[in-house]
Amino acid sequence: MSVPETAWTARRESVSEWLDVRGLRLHVRRWPNQGAPKLFLLHGWMDVSASFQFVVDALRDDWDVIAPDLRGFGESEWSPDSYIFAHYLADLDALLEAYSPDEPARLVGHSLGGNLVCLYGGVRPARVRALATLDAFGLRDAAPDEAPGRLEKWLQQLRTPEQFRSYPDFSGLARQLRLENPRLTPPRAEFLAHHIGEEDGLGGVIRAADPAHKHVSPALYRFAEVAAVWQRVSAPVLAVLADDSVLLERLGLARDEVTARLTMFRDLRVETIRESGHNLHLEQPDELARVVEEFFRAH
Repeated sequence: MSVPETAWTARRESVSEWLDVRGLRLHVRRWPNQGAPKLFLLHGWMDVSASFQFVVDALRDDWDVIAPDLRGFGESEWSPDSYIFAHYLADLDALLEAYSPDEPARLVGHSLGGNLVCLYGGVRPARVRALATLDAFGLRDAAPDEAPGRLEKWLQQLRTPEQFRSYPDFSGLARQLRLENPRLTPPRAEFLAHHIGEEDGLGGVIRAADPAHKHVSPALYRFAEVAAVWQRVSAPVLAVLADDSVLLERLGLARDEVTARLTMFRDLRVETIRESGHNLHLEQPDELARVVEEFFRAH
């Protein structure tokens, strides 16, 4: 992929690998380091594996870093049907079976990816050595009376496909990324735009993702079920929070509720990244790398 000279220059180059999982071809980005301990990074919603480039560049120790594009994002193939959270869980299980079949894994997940690694840690506790969740603490509990409207909307969305906004060029997408992430530097935004976006065939640039990700979930979110899984996590957990995240407001969660949720983990450490929004891997990658690496050195 050709990026302009004004874009961020990666200090560590990644390579592309591919994994066939239940009929889908998933893209796996790897910053290889033969013989080094493996570190798995899972991105969030409407993101891609390449967004971890700035964190990888800031790591000081030797790591073999492995980061998939989740199904329907980046260079991974789209699901032929809806996107169900359990499918991401099964994809992670297949990824670890392929890349770390004999050793418990160190997992890092941001947002969607953070919720994913926390669930996996409770479902397959013996497969996880330690995990870090980045500004991820579950979703808002859905009320039962939301079910009829949710299912109706989901059915309507299946009939009327969603579309992404088109930008005139990659620089236009880079400007949008900076609006969403005010502390993202222009060179990093330009780099990211060329990975998170793709040409739409009509002279514009759109997000490299399946628009079906914008559909509502037909299943209601029940935190009581999630809590039952979290309580089975035996691995040490690092919860990294952003001090200027919009996620609490969007989800309608109070900070003390988040604290109560996180204390369900048996072995918990909490760190807060200052001057960072929800996408702390984009806005404060150096500090995030320091905190995460310090945690995994001990585990």
